[in-house]
Amino acid sequence: MVKRVTILGSTGSIGESTLSLIRDSAPDAYKIVCLSAYTNARELAKQALAFRPEFVALGNPANQDILKDALAGTSIKIGIGREAVIAAGAWPSDFIMAAIVGAAGLVPTLAAVEQGASVGLANKECLVCAGDLFMDAVARTGTTLLPVDSEHNAIFQVLNTERPKEVRRLILTASGGPFREFTVEQLQSVTREQALNHPVWDMGAKISIDSATLMNKGLELIEASYLFVRPSAEIDIIVHPESIIHSMVEYVDGSVLAQMGSPDMRTPIAYALAWPERMETSVKQLDFAEVGKLEFYPPDAEKFPALRLARAALEAGGMAPTVLNAANEVAVDAFLQEKLDFSALTKCIESVMNHFKSEKSFATPLGTIKDVLDIDERARIIARDRVGKV
Repeated sequence: MVKRVTILGSTGSIGESTLSLIRDSAPDAYKIVCLSAYTNARELAKQALAFRPEFVALGNPANQDILKDALAGTSIKIGIGREAVIAAGAWPSDFIMAAIVGAAGLVPTLAAVEQGASVGLANKECLVCAGDLFMDAVARTGTTLLPVDSEHNAIFQVLNTERPKEVRRLILTASGGPFREFTVEQLQSVTREQALNHPVWDMGAKISIDSATLMNKGLELIEASYLFVRPSAEIDIIVHPESIIHSMVEYVDGSVLAQMGSPDMRTPIAYALAWPERMETSVKQLDFAEVGKLEFYPPDAEKFPALRLARAALEAGGMAPTVLNAANEVAVDAFLQEKLDFSALTKCIESVMNHFKSEKSFATPLGTIKDVLDIDERARIIARDRVGKV
């Protein structure tokens, strides 16, 4: 039976890897029926011509002529704007890869969840911004939620969900990013190019900067808490530069189960695509003799305060994770535009967090998606005002 597949965010690294896996490993088992992108109309058109989906959506209207001209004369339906991307999430599919970066992916991914099909979740911000609401929707619709982040996919593979009381803690591994060995003083002069140059993973710009500040691991901490229903105290983070062990689960008898593999996102993508089976890929096999040794270090809280901010947001609950994520997205964008120094990234985020802490409703659970979007927008306004003032 051919599996109908939608990819939200098809021109990003996860989307491109998903398409290459299908093309190279199992072209007869999958049919691409829908693709979406925000601004890269040229690449979206190229993908559409190669895979012939039923529908493509482009979020940014400014580039629509490129897409329409390229697909003229085909039977592919075209949608433009935010509502079109949401429609892409709702396009009838068996599997939806949710790979839109940032909070912009929340509503389209919720549209995918409403189908009650299988969703490969590569957008951690959905759970950071609206964890309880998102997981409630998953439970209500009977959606099969398959984590695609390498760390959460690793836990998913080794976690005994039928006996949760036997689990003592989850252990997320972190590569440490490009500045693991930098001093606090060296971090003051980090450039945009340095921050984008990750030593292990090939990722998009936003995720690369998050990895450099370790905010990516902080967001993954929050995501893991919602995905696997674990409090902050039962989730640890350890720096593992080789990125061979992707995460671990410790059980009450002292056993620790780890999922290992080459640092290649095609592995967790393939696991989600083929679940509950596995598909063969061309991912490099592990040569343990070549690896030689595996190293582990505690993260440096002084150099990387983003971890402290993320854990505090998770423990506070309410609007805190939503504010954290919105402020981080604004700060990262400002850094990429060279309007904010690297050392000021987390200072900007903390300033925004402190602004909202004074509100009586700070720790009150958000009741609707509209509440989430309202807080997200308010936090972005405050964050933009803080850029250049920290």
